[in-house]
Amino acid sequence: MLDFRQIESAAATLEGRFRHTELIHSPYYSARLATPLYFKCENLQRTGSFKIRGAYNFLANQSAEDLKRGVITASAGNHAQGVALSAALLGCTCTVVMPEYTALAKELATIGYGAKVIISGASFDAAAKEARKLAEKKGLLYVPAFDDPLVMAGQGTVGLEIVHALPELETIIVPIGGGGLIAGIATAVKTLCPTARVIGVEAKSAACAQKALRKGHPVELSSARSLADGIAMKCVGEQTFPIIEELVDEIVTVQEEDIAMAIVSLMEKGKMVVEGAGAVGLAAMIYADKAIYHGLTVCVLSGGNLDVQTMSRVVERGMLAEGRYLKLRLEMADIPGSLAQLTTRLSELGANILQVNHDR
Repeated sequence: MLDFRQIESAAATLEGRFRHTELIHSPYYSARLATPLYFKCENLQRTGSFKIRGAYNFLANQSAEDLKRGVITASAGNHAQGVALSAALLGCTCTVVMPEYTALAKELATIGYGAKVIISGASFDAAAKEARKLAEKKGLLYVPAFDDPLVMAGQGTVGLEIVHALPELETIIVPIGGGGLIAGIATAVKTLCPTARVIGVEAKSAACAQKALRKGHPVELSSARSLADGIAMKCVGEQTFPIIEELVDEIVTVQEEDIAMAIVSLMEKGKMVVEGAGAVGLAAMIYADKAIYHGLTVCVLSGGNLDVQTMSRVVERGMLAEGRYLKLRLEMADIPGSLAQLTTRLSELGANILQVNHDR
């Protein structure tokens, strides 16, 4: 099990190097959900997500000889950027294997931090397998994305900061992918605030932790694709699972449309850009079948690396789901004035026409 002292040690390692991200009270969502709600804004962290914490803590605890050999990892984006920047700060070379579906913005950002990027595999798991193969072949140090005590300890500093700022915390809501973030946070929170409830949230299409809890051990899903690509894992970690099993009070899942609507809502009401993985917590609070929160609640916005092209599709999907954006296909008589009659009628209804495709 992860030791709380490892999290305190990680906090000392990270101190002064990375951001103590803001803990922002939201009057709008507090009123809407009838509970005091704060957002832990890891979307504002350097590299745009919490991943820098675990990556840097892992590398900072390696020997100079190991770092000199160079490091390698696999990631769809956020962990990649965290490892790339950490390697640059510690003066070692970095290679990242990214799956084929990786957003171009995340690939370019990783390259921008000085890493060499290799595109390989249709999933994170396939990319990770290729990265481990290259690590063995070239003698590189492999950096785990989540399944390692040093990585979990780094992510656990998020929980440490939350409890130090809000010791009266009653509920904390955390995204789950491989489990490194929630394992670290749960260890910190349950040590300092044992009565607080820790709730995990997964995308329904990639609910590997929930399935593992039902089976009693990690189980690999046949597929894991989601708008929340940062947490779309086929299997929860072997080392993170026992911590989740012992310390996490409940795990819930959210639908893709709920994630899209939460992203749009955070843009409009929270004035924040958050990626799918970072928005699942709020999606669960708003759209889950039951209330998963009680009392003073913190929702972790784990990342904000949402590229512009994805953003436009997400906004449209979220507005469609809320009924604020409609696509109509109509048949009309092919005579002069038919289209004018339609647009006049829509105008009378107060509708704004965004695009017209006229096929005769």
